[in-house]
Amino acid sequence: MQISSAGINHIKSFEGCELKAYPDPGTGGIPWTIGYGHTKGVKRGDVIDKAEAERLLKCDLAQFEQDVTRLVKVPLTQNQFDALVSFAFNAGVMALSTSTLLKKLNASDYAGAAGQFDRWVYAGKKRLAGLERRRRVERRMFES
Repeated sequence: MQISSAGINHIKSFEGCELKAYPDPGTGGIPWTIGYGHTKGVKRGDVIDKAEAERLLKCDLAQFEQDVTRLVKVPLTQNQFDALVSFAFNAGVMALSTSTLLKKLNASDYAGAAGQFDRWVYAGKKRLAGLERRRRVERRMFES
């Protein structure tokens, strides 16, 4: 499966696009981030254009699509897949791979899995309104 254009737009809307590298505020400044949440190899002072931000996002999403496909053992709708790719893109594939969300999903407990999105609203032990909004949208996407 591949993420849909609606899924990509969801990620873009929450990530925003920054063409100059910035320290990730949710992790205490590390790693440096650019474009739509790209972190690999980014360092202070890096600058890109919009086309490069789009290219980096496509490359990043391809990896997360593969990761979700590898981890999930049950059938998914397009919306469920999109929500999981968004979740993994934001929280990390390690978070998804060890989550109760994934355990419930792979046990075919789709409703229980959906309820787990609400637990992932913390960064640095702080509850963040932005993460609450993102998880609400991901949960609605997953359930639709």
